Amino acid sequence: MKYLPIPVLACALAAPAAFAQTTVQIYGVVDTSLSYLTNVDAAGHSVTKMNSLTGELPSRIGFRGTEDLGNGLQAFFVLENGLSLDTGVTGQGNRLFGRQAQVGLKGAWGTLTLGRQLNMTYIAPQKADVLGPSLFALGSIDPYLPNARSDNAIGYMGQFGPVVVGATYSLGRDASNAGGPAATNCAGEVAGNAQACRQYTGLIGYETKAWGVNTSYDRMHGNTGAAGGLTSSANTDTRTTLNGYAMLGTVKVGAGVIDRDTKAATGHTESDLYYLGASYPFGAFTVDGQWAKRVTRHADADVTMLSARLTYALSKRTYVYTGVGRMVNDGTAAVALDAAGTVGVGKTQNGFMAGLRHHF
Repeated sequence: MKYLPIPVLACALAAPAAFAQTTVQIYGVVDTSLSYLTNVDAAGHSVTKMNSLTGELPSRIGFRGTEDLGNGLQAFFVLENGLSLDTGVTGQGNRLFGRQAQVGLKGAWGTLTLGRQLNMTYIAPQKADVLGPSLFALGSIDPYLPNARSDNAIGYMGQFGPVVVGATYSLGRDASNAGGPAATNCAGEVAGNAQACRQYTGLIGYETKAWGVNTSYDRMHGNTGAAGGLTSSANTDTRTTLNGYAMLGTVKVGAGVIDRDTKAATGHTESDLYYLGASYPFGAFTVDGQWAKRVTRHADADVTMLSARLTYALSKRTYVYTGVGRMVNDGTAAVALDAAGTVGVGKTQNGFMAGLRHHF
């Protein structure tokens, strides 16, 4: 029997890895806007400012890589940094890769991910919510919605024909202590307390090009020092969503409801956030409009929002846009049109914004 020399044998064994398909992509969005808002305080003052959180889309820079492992299996990673274009500071609680930081495997059976990632509350309304993470949108009423990410998470997403299923499980949902909806100081992974800062989300849906519907569930536990009144692992914040969309020719109509039940140290609150919107593209223009209303049970704190936006595509990568919004606060409500802004208690706030967005 003839044996191969060791160097030849080593090269032969390494050949499959040498021919593996590997790609790395750098991508991003740079987007900012100017806005004018009324009634930012009890005295009824107005303000003009450049927005830090978003215009139409939050600014970001990302790195995405894939490797073909053979037999339909791929390894991949995503590292995505969020930033505020007005000052250049890092977003998502000063994280370097606050939008996403994950590694995973992908095959015909779906996608498995490990790390900081978008959870099902972020994913569920994406096709039904025509305004998405824009200024003057659902994120103004519930800032968690465009920031629904989980640290220390295991995730799964699969699509089998029109059926979509997904889930995440976090051992410690949010390690940042910088404050705000993207940083709630609940690191978890505490010895002797299996519920501390745990979070689980799930999604199931039926989605086609013509129409679709899905539902999602999201429960997060608290721990000592966590934001939002979730200062014990027995405290919970639960969101259940139902979202749907339909194409009427070129017009997309989307609607949904987000039920929220919070059992915090500060008390028990329940609310329902309803939304209905439509998007119509014509030529290089797209016009979007949305109505949203949050009804808070057992309290005089309802809010109603009306928003409209017009976008013009200067090219496949560059867009200009403008929008208007109106937020009506009842009773003790004080929800601003800009999630990073303020409004006087019980006051109606009107706003105008215009901005520029570029993709690379």
